[in-house]
Amino acid sequence: MRNTTSLLYLFLLICAAALHADASQEARLREFLRSRRNSRSDKGTFKVSNIGRRVASSLQRTTSYSGSADQSALKAADKITSLPGQPDGVDFDQYGGYITVDETNGRALFYYFVEAPQDASTKPLLLWLNGGPGCSSLGYGAMQELGPFRVNNDNKTLSRNKNAWNNVANVLFLESPAGVGFSYSNTTSDYDLSGDQRTADDSYLFLINWLERFPEYKSRPFYISGESYGGHYVPELAATILIQNSYNSKTAINLQGILVGNPLLDWNMNFKDEVFANITRHCESEDSYNSGDLCYGAEDAFDPGQIDYYNIYAPICVDTANGSYYPSGYLPGYDPCSDYYTYAYLNDPAVQNAFHARTTKWSGCTGLKWKDAPISMVPTISWLIEKKLPVWIFSGDFDSVCPLPATRYSIHDLKLHVITPWRPWTVNMEVGGYVQQYKGGFTFASVRGAGHMVPSFQPERALILLDSFLKGELPTYVPEQ
Repeated sequence: MRNTTSLLYLFLLICAAALHADASQEARLREFLRSRRNSRSDKGTFKVSNIGRRVASSLQRTTSYSGSADQSALKAADKITSLPGQPDGVDFDQYGGYITVDETNGRALFYYFVEAPQDASTKPLLLWLNGGPGCSSLGYGAMQELGPFRVNNDNKTLSRNKNAWNNVANVLFLESPAGVGFSYSNTTSDYDLSGDQRTADDSYLFLINWLERFPEYKSRPFYISGESYGGHYVPELAATILIQNSYNSKTAINLQGILVGNPLLDWNMNFKDEVFANITRHCESEDSYNSGDLCYGAEDAFDPGQIDYYNIYAPICVDTANGSYYPSGYLPGYDPCSDYYTYAYLNDPAVQNAFHARTTKWSGCTGLKWKDAPISMVPTISWLIEKKLPVWIFSGDFDSVCPLPATRYSIHDLKLHVITPWRPWTVNMEVGGYVQQYKGGFTFASVRGAGHMVPSFQPERALILLDSFLKGELPTYVPEQ
């Protein structure tokens, strides 16, 4: 009897081989999938019907900041005067600090918040969540993708990201769950209870308490965005918010839509192609992996070689024997060695102090024990669409880990009626990607020439897509003149 579940896991493991062994999102995904290979706890879907009761009980155990401290003083203490090495002319406010989500256990989540340079009071609030699970939204999203700064190759100074997402929104980066980045718990057993449900609950509690510290954003339009395993985090948090709003008969958080890039939506779909079909046909059990020419041949067909699996056309970071590193090639605006610069910068004690973070050894990803992870997010996304929440998914077309075809397979499973057929959209008179809209407010867009981390590989196109999403309009197509 064919062990198709194990084969799926093996297939994912091969795809997600790490480029930087101990600190990358790639490594964390590989470790996560290895740990789940023989797990039986991933059956079913995210239980939206139980979220309200679960969060309600958590709220009863958590003391709100509003009755225990001066919120304006806490906000003032979180304001970042400047970050070490930041360029001159920074024209926006930035904040960093902690929100406690469980006072009994001492569980606190770290955030970094950047307001818009112009008209911040009129712009929406956008939460960004990186994936993993267990990877830092500060180290990846903020410092390497869509944040206002990028770390330079001297590990000490920052340069301005002209396509930062705070050009069109006030952006909140959250390191979640506890144990990721600067987020922590005083009860170490908390780290063994990490999972999709705990992450959604804690993120909700974070937002409720963060809004007490920043009350001017309580009624502001709120959006959630993320990538990769954010395909779990983002819809699950959105469902939590909608259920809790209904549970309290009031809009505690003014959620207006979600935007997810290169999401892991359904493990069964990620490698649904002829190569996988050959593996399932010729490798009938785990034991047969050790013998059989046909089985070996099927596996060898999937050996991608020395490439970046998250962008198959991008240069890689080459590690040398003497400990130095350098990009293998040149791609405008992208440096594959950014992980190293970011790691060094965020472990500088002066930088940690400026961010108002606890002095600690920061890492990009953390190997947490994960308790629950639904195989498919399609039912949750379907539920959000039924609730008339705008849902946009985008996909860089050079990603082999959460590839565009896999996302389209999952979208097909939503069984939605197309109202705007697949068409190009343009940036600077060239195709930026393709877009299709469905009944119910669901939209899918590809981003041409981008890998897994779209804002890193195609920052201008990513910003244009975000702006369209916030306006509720499809990105425009300008025909060639």
